[in-house]
Amino acid sequence: MVKHALLSASGAHRWLECTPSAKLEEQFPKKTSSYAEEGTAAHELAELTARYWLGEITEAEYENRRDELAKGTYYNAEMQECANDYGKLVFEKYKQARENCEDAFAELEVKVDFSKWVKAGFGTGDCIIVADNILEIIDLKYGKGVRVEATGNPQMRLYALGALTKYGTLFDIDTVRMTIFQPRLSGAQSSDEISVKDLTAWANKYVKPRAKLAYKGEGDFAPSEEVCKFCRAKEQCRARAEHNLKLFDEAPDPLIISADEAGVILEKAADIRAWLSDLENLVFGNLMDGKPIAGWKLVEGRSNRKLADEEKVVEAMKAAGYDEALLYDRKLITLTQMESDFGKKAVAEILGPLIVKPKGKPTLAPASSNKPEYKPDEQVLAAFDETEG
Repeated sequence: MVKHALLSASGAHRWLECTPSAKLEEQFPKKTSSYAEEGTAAHELAELTARYWLGEITEAEYENRRDELAKGTYYNAEMQECANDYGKLVFEKYKQARENCEDAFAELEVKVDFSKWVKAGFGTGDCIIVADNILEIIDLKYGKGVRVEATGNPQMRLYALGALTKYGTLFDIDTVRMTIFQPRLSGAQSSDEISVKDLTAWANKYVKPRAKLAYKGEGDFAPSEEVCKFCRAKEQCRARAEHNLKLFDEAPDPLIISADEAGVILEKAADIRAWLSDLENLVFGNLMDGKPIAGWKLVEGRSNRKLADEEKVVEAMKAAGYDEALLYDRKLITLTQMESDFGKKAVAEILGPLIVKPKGKPTLAPASSNKPEYKPDEQVLAAFDETEG
């Protein structure tokens, strides 16, 4: 079983700002996602590739293990290219360190302990390069949604503290360099440097007292779009709800809002939209689990018509006298395009049984909606009956 730190380095941007959040999150189960699984697969491949570049494994060992990883669900050419780029980056930085210090070395997937400042605090650094005067942390981010900056990044700084604890006696290190590599964002690289003196001061004066609060679940909640984004408690956190509802408190004029008040609300629009989306997910999830929520129900969402069997569609259209070449634009044209080119009536007569409209996915709707209620259990039984038939 993988052990997880209550105050993890990856969640430091959250629990350092919103100290009670770490304890609150314990009430909610950890969930995985396809994105997280893809990231894990990418890191495994990147580590293997970097070990090959560093000469830790032979080409045959690399290829055998790579071929095994390639059988995984998420492996593809893009992931391999990113792993290659990461391996090259690690090697180039290691080579540069060796040019300045012949005893420099690089280690991958390093377990680091920063419990001197954060109780039970530990983590894993993707790559740590140690040399005289300077220590470098390299972190691979496989996601492509948001660029992550190294400047002032608390996760990287905690890794650096753990690395200094582990390697600080081997060399006279006075500077730490932290690099975040995001190959899917056009190979984006972000680096930051900090002196060991300043890093230690940050850890002692800022991290240590706030970590004590966070470990006990004490301090003040500090909800914001960035802090709440990946918090497991975000859907049901009362502090977050109250924070957003305060924007709609009674105004000086009970009848109208001022332009300034509107401006404040718009300024917080991203936070509010994210919060409302999370509330919808909470209600939706309960309804899907069969738990009634007053004022809400599930209904079947919209879906688009589609062609059931492309080969039979082509045969039917050809039999009706249409040139096959008219049916393709690199691939079979859409049903909408067919109706535009050949007429809705003709397409309906020729392809009637081949045009299907799948059931729409369930979606949230007010209980007053005229749409029939979607019953998850009934839909499962219906799908089972269709399969059996």
